[in-house]
Amino acid sequence: MGQMVQELKERGHRLTPQRQMILEAIEAAQGHVSAETVHTKVAAQFPQVNISTVYRTLELLQNLGLVRHTHFDDGIAKYHLASETPHQHMVCRRCGDEREIDVSVLDPLDRHLRERYSFEADLAHFALIGVCGRCAAERAAGG
Repeated sequence: MGQMVQELKERGHRLTPQRQMILEAIEAAQGHVSAETVHTKVAAQFPQVNISTVYRTLELLQNLGLVRHTHFDDGIAKYHLASETPHQHMVCRRCGDEREIDVSVLDPLDRHLRERYSFEADLAHFALIGVCGRCAAERAAGG
């Protein structure tokens, strides 16, 4: 968290107790966490903190390049530290199993979009939704 605190201060932002709790909640998640989950964790110690404070802080942290978010199948944005290696998610719509893969797997798609459409996609911004191998096998077996 030291780097994030330093970045906030260097850019002229105060580290309020609420911001510190929000940062700690994201770090403690060790993965992706929704704004609602962050709010629940922060409100346990600061009941007066409302969800809009969490959203504003997450937006600030994102604008500073300290956190990123990914949209999952349920439409909820989930946040993670920007220091994590860029990755993509595969989410099974039947069982909810979630698997991280290296975003470089999508390099051919990235190249195609750039060459054909001059479009630079953020391929880690969304999750790939489908059916995992286990669920596909169960479905094929009539399950």
